[in-house]
Amino acid sequence: MRKLHVQIFLTLFLVVILFGLLVSIAWWVRDDDQRERRAFAAVQALIEEALPPQSTSNNHLHETLKRLGERAGAHITVRNDQGNLLAAHGPPLQRLADIESEKGWTFSREGAAGLVLSDGRQVIARQAEGDDDDHMHGLGFISVIVSFVIALGLGAYPMARRLTRRLQRLQMRVDELGAGELAARVDVEGRDEIAALATSFNRAADRIQHLVEAQKQTLAAASHELRSPLARIRMAFELLEQSDTPAEKRQDLRRRVERDINDLDDLIEELLLVSRLDTVSGTPANEPIDLLGLAAEEASRVDASAAGSPCEINGDKRLLRRLIRNLLENANKHGGGKAIEISVEPTPNGARLRVRDHGPGVPKDERERIFDPFFRSETRAEDNGGVGLGLYLVRQIARRHGGDVVCLESDTGARFEVTLSTIESRSRQS
Repeated sequence: MRKLHVQIFLTLFLVVILFGLLVSIAWWVRDDDQRERRAFAAVQALIEEALPPQSTSNNHLHETLKRLGERAGAHITVRNDQGNLLAAHGPPLQRLADIESEKGWTFSREGAAGLVLSDGRQVIARQAEGDDDDHMHGLGFISVIVSFVIALGLGAYPMARRLTRRLQRLQMRVDELGAGELAARVDVEGRDEIAALATSFNRAADRIQHLVEAQKQTLAAASHELRSPLARIRMAFELLEQSDTPAEKRQDLRRRVERDINDLDDLIEELLLVSRLDTVSGTPANEPIDLLGLAAEEASRVDASAAGSPCEINGDKRLLRRLIRNLLENANKHGGGKAIEISVEPTPNGARLRVRDHGPGVPKDERERIFDPFFRSETRAEDNGGVGLGLYLVRQIARRHGGDVVCLESDTGARFEVTLSTIESRSRQS
């Protein structure tokens, strides 16, 4: 398999070579054409001014051509109208076949040019070969192009290698994550697309690790919680099968089995909701909800008092109802049978909901732990039922709606405060 950095390097190197070749060819074509035209233009001007008349001797004509040729850097030949050689500087040049007086300079494929004078004589000129200055200039230009290609090639390889090395490190972390190493992360280097890809990978890895660990924790805790009602149901059925069990005892056992089955149903329902909230991001429904009206409905179920200002928020009505119900049921369980208060008030970004009871309250060191799944306070002697998922679900639902829940310090009882955001605020936060 060809390495990516080799492909990038070869592509850059071939592009540079092609660019150098095209520049060299263009320079040679343009330079040759310009040099020849400058030479012929100079020769023409010199010839028109300095060429002696036809009656001049050939020796004098030869000296003149020599002087002109040396000045113009060209070979010059003069022939009469019949094509006979009169004089030449350098090797005598052959007459051009299609030379005419009206055309001015006539050029041949061999690089020669011819001109017919007014007296019928023909002047044939060609750029002198072996111009050392032009040759050295051309070699210097080629050397610069070659040096540029080599330097760029040498610089392109480490650049391409550095680029692909970051991709290789990212690939290694992806392989580690795929092999079960949930702590695999990539160092974010730079601010380019590869850095953005590394950031996205780390974010996805964090999410995967959180989900897997949450599922493991939930599964372990659920297994423990399921054992108790199942064991009670099994024992109840064993007692029911005994023929000497009194009828009153049988009736009590049936009620206990029914209660344990209801506990199992509640546990399964809460586990399913926890799983859905952990694995699905965003709010599944965004319907307008009268939060004060919803709080009043749930408060009537536990004889709590609802107060506050009308407040409408967009969200999932079923989840928000579950949030309020769990808070009220938690206050009812631990409030010692005293009054429960729930209030709603609008905020600039959404709404704030408070629930307060007048029970023993929550110890300071447990005010954050009570939101952990399956947490049960060790400081409470009485068994109030439940599996420790109620407040955990409250926090998950609040966060799904762009907010959170905290347990505040209170002189008497427990005081919970939930913040919720509007759709616009959630969009800005995301």
